[in-house]
Amino acid sequence: MAGNEPAGTTRVDEGELGAVPAEIVARVDALAELIRYHNDRYHRQDAPEIPDIDYDLLVRELQDLEAAYPQLVSPDSPTQKVGGPVSATFAPVTHALPMMSLDNAFDREELEAWAARVAKGLDLADSAAPVGYTCELKIDGVACSLRYEDGVLVQAATRGNGKVGEDITANVAGIEVIPAKLVGSPPAVVEVRGEIYLPIATFDALNEAQEAAGLARYANPRNTAAGSLRQKDPAVTASRGLAFWSYQLGVVEGSPALGSHAEALDWLAEMGLPVNPERRTADTIDEVVAFTDQWLEHRHDLDYDIDGAVIKVNTLGRQRALGATAKAPRWAIAVKFPPEERTTKLLEIQVSIGRTGKATPFAVLEPVFVGGSTVQMATLHNDDQVRLKDVHPGDTVIVRKAGDVIPEVLGPVLSDRPKRMKRWSFPTACPSCGEPLVRPESEAHTFCVNATCPAQQQTRIEYFASRGAMDIEGMGESRVALFIEKGFIANVADLYTIPWDEVAGLEGFGQTSIDNLRSAIEASKQRPLANLLVGLGVRHLGPAGAGLLATHFGHIDAIAAATAEEMAAVDGVGPTIAQSVADYFATDGAADLVERFKAAGVNLVGPERSEEPQVLAGMSIVVSGTLEVYSRDGAADAIKSRGGKNPGSVSKKTTALVVGAEPGASKLAKAEELGVPILDEAGFEALLATGELA
Repeated sequence: MAGNEPAGTTRVDEGELGAVPAEIVARVDALAELIRYHNDRYHRQDAPEIPDIDYDLLVRELQDLEAAYPQLVSPDSPTQKVGGPVSATFAPVTHALPMMSLDNAFDREELEAWAARVAKGLDLADSAAPVGYTCELKIDGVACSLRYEDGVLVQAATRGNGKVGEDITANVAGIEVIPAKLVGSPPAVVEVRGEIYLPIATFDALNEAQEAAGLARYANPRNTAAGSLRQKDPAVTASRGLAFWSYQLGVVEGSPALGSHAEALDWLAEMGLPVNPERRTADTIDEVVAFTDQWLEHRHDLDYDIDGAVIKVNTLGRQRALGATAKAPRWAIAVKFPPEERTTKLLEIQVSIGRTGKATPFAVLEPVFVGGSTVQMATLHNDDQVRLKDVHPGDTVIVRKAGDVIPEVLGPVLSDRPKRMKRWSFPTACPSCGEPLVRPESEAHTFCVNATCPAQQQTRIEYFASRGAMDIEGMGESRVALFIEKGFIANVADLYTIPWDEVAGLEGFGQTSIDNLRSAIEASKQRPLANLLVGLGVRHLGPAGAGLLATHFGHIDAIAAATAEEMAAVDGVGPTIAQSVADYFATDGAADLVERFKAAGVNLVGPERSEEPQVLAGMSIVVSGTLEVYSRDGAADAIKSRGGKNPGSVSKKTTALVVGAEPGASKLAKAEELGVPILDEAGFEALLATGELA
């Protein structure tokens, strides 16, 4: 977001207004004041009310009006400012070189227009001649400057208003990935600009802890990072798991001869500073667009949020020749991705009933395009979160949708709230069956406890047929609802006794669709026992726990007969899962389902227990890239059969990273950063055989 000044109107000499319509002058003043307000919310209060895209649209509208009516441009206009106000909580730091913001491009046309301006600024006769660019990810975090003297970190500061930032040295010292001392041969002075961010896995864990404590969920990783960074107690900042990527040099005294930005980033990495590995150089805009398109598609493969890409002229001499405007360098531009947060109207709040009876409030919204699709509904989690987020029907709210994650209402835009708005109250009766809703003591969620509730009935069958369970292709929500309505199915076992002659009489069911559905149901009978256990929808039991129980006990009858204590003794299961599974199989309904599964020929046998020596017990082995001998699943099975774990990402708990051909750059960089041993395939074979790292 742009800079901030005290609220006020745009100052324009009345004699300069000429024929500017009064409504245009009023709109410019209103936009300037509104942008200043949101700048203050974003930069000083760390509590933005609107998503970045809505803010960008306000700024773009003001820029367009000022371009059309240059006489309205004032030095106090937000379009002429960088960053935001400096908080009084921290001591001020004057930047030796201003920390500027970036101009934005929202599509290829705007990117190409920037490239043409660069070519013109460099006086290139052929505007299509190769300029040379670096392409980097635009990290959605908090801009920060680190100053090292003789290799020692002496100061860290926020961007602030671009000229003056806040001294956050004590807080930054607690961020583990930021080195207190550089390695190699650091210069007398080096200032490093970069982005402090919160990894998504850490953010999710913080939200789980918030919800368990009955506190409001954090809105998004960026805001949480900003709030964590500005804690008065550095120990709190250190506990939040913040991280950092370097992306630019500031003041340098005594550096080696550097000819390009790419060389500068490599030099920073050599000194031990974190530099994002997902970067490349490009000669043409086509190559730049290929980079941005790739990361638009794969943005959710990363463990941190990105909201675009940053494109810079690579040659440092050309950067100096191009210079900067009052607020942004001419040699760089931010290519913004489609937004994952937008504002829209909350029409009403309803409650859905899940397979376990959990009653989840959700928002019915005015349709809004966000995260690549049109969203009309979004989760509100539970009664406490509705109250803590303080959302009311009729509010303008912020909606977030990232990738395949269920859309979520983050909170209201309070400045848009009408007066005397009525609060929403959680219903006391199930909207499906009318039975009372119950909130167990010490629980955050409310439940319908009627086992015959129609809504539970449907969601249990949908879940059983889903890809993560029995994977019955074609048995989706609409077909489940239709088959329940027609009386063909009432529980999951009924899927194996569907009266197909009656199905044939339904509209839309030709012989081919019937044959396909029957084949999918027949194929589900051979799914692993763990999939069946997952499909039963036992509370707290997920794929990992189901796999452990299936492997340990070997048959569903043995699981059903086991006590909670016997199941809890299985490494990785624990008492909560064990008691939930034991309670489930103690019911008459579960026993009836098992007998019907037997009659239908469903697989109830677990995998054979491994005879491999458990040499990897307690170890966590990550595999990246293509191995010659093992497939990805084969490598995972080899690890697990020897008692090890095979997570998908590298962390402090990782014992080793096994790399094959074309490993993931982010995993490799993380392993190197954390000092995790890196093995080739031969080393992996030795580890499997001996349990020792070669």
